[in-house]
Amino acid sequence: MDLQKQNTILVTCGPGLAEYLEAELVDLGFNIESSHAGGVTIKGTGADVMMLNLRLRTAYNVLYLLNEFRCSDAKQLYKIVNTMPWEGMISPDEYLSVVSRVKTPAIDNSMFASMKVKDAIVDRISAKLGERPDSGSERDCLVYNLYWRGDRCWLYLNTSGLKLSDRSYRKMPYKAPLRESLAAGIVMATGYDGSVPFVNPMCGSGTLAIEAALIGAGRACGLLRSNFGFMHELGFDKEKWVEIRREASKLGGKDIKRIVATDISVDAIRCAQKNAMTAGVQHLIDFKVCDYSETPVPEEGGIVVFNPEYGMRLGDADKLEPLYEGMGDFMKQCCAGYMGYIFTGNMQLGKKVGLRAKRRLVFFNGDIECRLLTYELYSGSRE
Repeated sequence: MDLQKQNTILVTCGPGLAEYLEAELVDLGFNIESSHAGGVTIKGTGADVMMLNLRLRTAYNVLYLLNEFRCSDAKQLYKIVNTMPWEGMISPDEYLSVVSRVKTPAIDNSMFASMKVKDAIVDRISAKLGERPDSGSERDCLVYNLYWRGDRCWLYLNTSGLKLSDRSYRKMPYKAPLRESLAAGIVMATGYDGSVPFVNPMCGSGTLAIEAALIGAGRACGLLRSNFGFMHELGFDKEKWVEIRREASKLGGKDIKRIVATDISVDAIRCAQKNAMTAGVQHLIDFKVCDYSETPVPEEGGIVVFNPEYGMRLGDADKLEPLYEGMGDFMKQCCAGYMGYIFTGNMQLGKKVGLRAKRRLVFFNGDIECRLLTYELYSGSRE
């Protein structure tokens, strides 16, 4: 990975997050070359890759292009990959894994494609050095991503390794926590920048409130991670990494309005407080054990965000109708002057809120299609 030379970088993300990832990349000074539902392509250096792994909030992985080539079958795939100078990129003492996505008549099994790439790599290293690295399905060391479409292949170094959505602050997850990258996307969709209060009733393990604190304060979200894929590459420039990490650690001195996070569960608040402490933002969040309807709401106006249960099991939706009605009443009665948001994977329940949604933004929580419902909360009538 060249720290100076411009190269193609594919930054992947979850469905529904590409526009927020684009905005992040533009804010960091990059030009968008292309974008699709699963990621955004830019040009950058190896040094940029290190910085992106620390700074990006809505990304899954940062992929650095190693080779792009035409390929007609598995035999040719092996041959081309085997000619690459892997002995200069991977130590025989390392561990590697390969992840493939294929859509080609040449092969119908992505696992077989991954195996051919892995064999080509380790066979080359064994032939050149007399020993080979271990390999398997774990993705916490060297990871390579193959995309094969028709007769074209792209082979990337996954410089992140494990997904960037694992910030390493959530030591105590609670029930069905949001993935951190999704929570960041939701916060970004509200337009929150720290200049107004952020209120999060039913906060669970605190992911939304913590991501809001990181965004509002401008802190780099990847600083807690001690392991990235690029660290396992032969020739990893540790001095450059220390320099880039030091620069990222200087970010985040911005003053923000208080964040309020409540939950009726003592265990949930205990988890949320521990996670916020690990993330280093506990001083920015007021946690309180109470029913959502008793959440203290600052008078100056701001943003209130709910992430209620969806009622996915049979019969649960009926039981949740009073909750959704109650959230609507709470916003109407207690949140005048705020922008209100409800993130839900159940639009039938969303209709029970009793307020007219200004927008309905599409997100995905795992494989569940969700909506972020937006409400303008006026004091008195809109007129």
